[in-house]
Amino acid sequence: MSGVSTPVTAENPAVPAQVGENKYNFALVSLTTLFFMWGFITSLNDILIPYLRNIFSLSYTQAMMVQFCFFFAYFVCSIPSGQLVKQLGYQKGMVIGLLVAACGCLLFFPAASLQSYPVFLGALFVLASGITLLQVAANPYVTVLGSSRTASSRLTLTQAFNSLGTTIAPYLGSAMIFAAAGGAAALAANGADSVKLPYLLLAGMLIILAVCFYLLKLPKIDAQSTEVSAKLDDSAWRHRHLILGAVAIFMYVGAEVAIGSFLINYLGEEKIAGLSEHEASIYVSYYWGGAMIGRFIGSAVMQKIAANKVLTFNGIMSALLLVITMVTDGPIAMWSVVLIGLFNSVMFPTIFSLALQGLGKSTSQGSGILCMAIVGGAFIPLIQGVVADQIGIQLAFFVPILCYVYIIFYGVKGYTPTSVPSKCIPE
Repeated sequence: MSGVSTPVTAENPAVPAQVGENKYNFALVSLTTLFFMWGFITSLNDILIPYLRNIFSLSYTQAMMVQFCFFFAYFVCSIPSGQLVKQLGYQKGMVIGLLVAACGCLLFFPAASLQSYPVFLGALFVLASGITLLQVAANPYVTVLGSSRTASSRLTLTQAFNSLGTTIAPYLGSAMIFAAAGGAAALAANGADSVKLPYLLLAGMLIILAVCFYLLKLPKIDAQSTEVSAKLDDSAWRHRHLILGAVAIFMYVGAEVAIGSFLINYLGEEKIAGLSEHEASIYVSYYWGGAMIGRFIGSAVMQKIAANKVLTFNGIMSALLLVITMVTDGPIAMWSVVLIGLFNSVMFPTIFSLALQGLGKSTSQGSGILCMAIVGGAFIPLIQGVVADQIGIQLAFFVPILCYVYIIFYGVKGYTPTSVPSKCIPE
């Protein structure tokens, strides 16, 4: 899932003219590394869930607390992170975000030594808190490292590397965690020790990046001009299509994360594919890789076809593929769920842009509301976990189907810009 960047506008100027296009190439490369890192860390949860489920003999509901703790941090920490960045500046915000994320990774070592699932969940919350701060601080920098004319191409590049991180993390993470554990049979004997090395390496990489960003000379940005807020006033909240769009973001992130979270266990079912955790992780990479490929296809398609129509089509295809995976077995069930990643690809940026159209000076506030809706990644997987414990993992896919049905509604009708009377807005 890619971060949301503040647009370059008259109120949010690009870097001053004297800053050359090539002067900050190293800074842009470093920022691209950040996008890669938080994409990598986020999708690594899809490996962590079945691993911890085996270690601690968890129900699906309990296992989904991994995603709940991770994505709930976005909701809790977004506004405080914005305030911190406002006080300290974006560069220091990035450094602090990297160090907080590194602390979260280091906490995996005592969590594994203590064999404590609650400590793992605490470590994930700390890790995600750092990533939240990192995104709040890093995203605006991409738009100012050069002229406003090429800002879109820079954003596309960084988002592509975010998708690259989500694509390779399941494969590399599985190789380091499940392979190191010696397979599911050896998990009970080895305990949770297999996560120590991967997360220690991640901590080291994050600390190195923090040092690099501390030493870099980056352009100064007025934090006031790019401040994102979700304050309840009658500016952004009076736009019905924005509120409906926030619900759509909630549903989309929840569905995408829920499907990825269940893939390894689902593909391990004998009637589906009977794969080991390590084998199934390859298909998790295909799932996230489909989103990367679809992003490039979708950007070309939307040059010719209206964005809401593309969103509607992708929502229909995702729901249809989930129905197929629920009523079939074997390769058809396996590939139908994996292919959903391809159609997930353009949903987030499309919903985001549709929800912000016509907001004018309330755009930054609307961005804050939409960013907080990412908390759907905490709740939808947890709901699907509760359902899976009751009726089985395959039938539980009806939960994300409901999410895609709402997204279809938004693409057909909900995206239309409308306002509600200001007297209906909460004080």
